[in-house]
Amino acid sequence: MDVLAEVERSGFVESRHRGVAVRVDPSGQVDWAVGDPGAVIFPRSSNKPLQAIGLLRAGLPLDGRLLAVATSSHSGEPVHVEAVREVLGLAGLDESALLTPPSYPLDPHEHARVLREGGGRAPILMDCSGKHAAMLLTCREHGWPVDDYLAPEHPVQQAVTAAFVDLTGSAPEVVGTDGCGAPLLGTTVAGLAAAFGRIVRRSTPESARLVDAMVAHPQMVSGSRRTERRFMEAFGGAIVKSGAESVLAMALPDGTAWAVKIEDGGERALYVALARALQVAGLDHPLLDERPEVLGGGRPVGAVRPTF
Repeated sequence: MDVLAEVERSGFVESRHRGVAVRVDPSGQVDWAVGDPGAVIFPRSSNKPLQAIGLLRAGLPLDGRLLAVATSSHSGEPVHVEAVREVLGLAGLDESALLTPPSYPLDPHEHARVLREGGGRAPILMDCSGKHAAMLLTCREHGWPVDDYLAPEHPVQQAVTAAFVDLTGSAPEVVGTDGCGAPLLGTTVAGLAAAFGRIVRRSTPESARLVDAMVAHPQMVSGSRRTERRFMEAFGGAIVKSGAESVLAMALPDGTAWAVKIEDGGERALYVALARALQVAGLDHPLLDERPEVLGGGRPVGAVRPTF
């Protein structure tokens, strides 16, 4: 993997982040890369739009903000929690049906709010609860059992896997277990980018519904304070989804798509690498010039900068 970004503190290079950045053209072919586009990764939550396509093909009856929260790694804001409860209600279920591990909200402000209000960890606060609620609703639509919906052999997971194969162009390179407990399907960095490009072109009714939902409700895909939301709003019609351990995929309406993976999982290099990859492609927006500050004593003493 190549060096993608470095951290400068007081004029000294403190650390370097290695990884891969890939761009595919509207046909899904790699036309630019830093590092190995064939590197196999776990996309983590960047897989959620692919998983949602599988659920829609299996009959998930959601659109708009409720479909957007099904693709989300949400911040745990009240608007997200209420949406997840609404999806569960459509399934005739409550929070006890969720198999997400109890968690605090992903957003530190919301985490603090829960503590101030005397709350604690809960499955619905886990950032993947929207996806899980959508899986449960899909099960209810078919009369499938809901107590083991995370088992790889369960029909709902088989539907997700079939969509993953179709969108990435190959069977999962490796299968693991994600942080939320769901099966975790691995692909190449290029495969992830190509999948996003196929989705964003709205070539099927399911992809059109999904893109409409994500584009119309970027706050539901992530949160009001998240960089994902800012990128989606800056580039109209784009879909953007991050994943744990520093993964990110983005696609423009014409099907051009990018995927980035930072090898050490350090997130501060992630959006710097994506921004530079977009600039290399000729895109321009003030957001792409922003760099995370490195603070010392509460004041800026350095920055994270791209190296390509």
